[in-house]
Amino acid sequence: MTFDPAIVGNAVVAYQGAPAAFSHQALNELFPDATPLACPTFDEALSAIKDGRADYGVIPIENTLAGRVADIHQLLPGAHLYIVGEYFLRIRHQLVAPKGATLEGLKTVHSHQMALAQCRDLLNRHHLTPVVHDDTAGAARDVALWNDPTVGAIASSLAAETYGLDTLAANVEDAAHNTTRFIVLSRSRHDPPQGAASVTTFVFRVRNVPAALYKALGGFATNGINMTKLESYQIEGSFTATQFYADIEGHPNDRSVQLAFEELAFFSTNVTVLGCYPAHPFRTKNY
Repeated sequence: MTFDPAIVGNAVVAYQGAPAAFSHQALNELFPDATPLACPTFDEALSAIKDGRADYGVIPIENTLAGRVADIHQLLPGAHLYIVGEYFLRIRHQLVAPKGATLEGLKTVHSHQMALAQCRDLLNRHHLTPVVHDDTAGAARDVALWNDPTVGAIASSLAAETYGLDTLAANVEDAAHNTTRFIVLSRSRHDPPQGAASVTTFVFRVRNVPAALYKALGGFATNGINMTKLESYQIEGSFTATQFYADIEGHPNDRSVQLAFEELAFFSTNVTVLGCYPAHPFRTKNY
């Protein structure tokens, strides 16, 4: 059955972070009637979906400025969940601090490591010391609790409003294109109908033979399949055990995709499809 955001209704949807995190904002835009479930870590958010405390999850996976979100690629294959949708959120960061604080008086700035990476210019220009926090909204919440005029946070305008903080500088991200891609996770696979614009995500490990990756990916080129993402990361504590994460345009039932996967499987020790889902309209506007 095809996944339709309209069917979510008031279902419980998990996200990582405190209330007013950017993941919370993405969830609200995607599923305005859903019941959000805030989780302190990605592990906890994935577990909430697996054990039924949440029906779905909205998880960030990559950003146009800071790259991939740490941990997600390693966690997804073992989570035994399926990607059923994607969403692109324009990220606008605000430099926030307790009431009465000034930009000149700030010394340290707390936020998620991805947010800090997206605002390097601001931090360097004002000689501010970055401090990594679990999430942007959690950083804003703690800065409000500490009430120290020398300590600020990088967070959303919603977080500033939620936790009663002043905005010292608006839209402080390094580039105007700053966008995060989120994926929607479910316990069940919901492929879109064949013929619709689709993205298929999978992970694989190639055999330990010369040119294995080149040969494994050759089937996508010869069958005219566009691969929009390919990333590698080490697994099992080894520098030789490499897993690859890939996105392609196409549906697993397309004959060309089936042929490409047959060739991939021949040169791989493991291939796992993490999901097939509708391509978000953002892709056609920006790629």
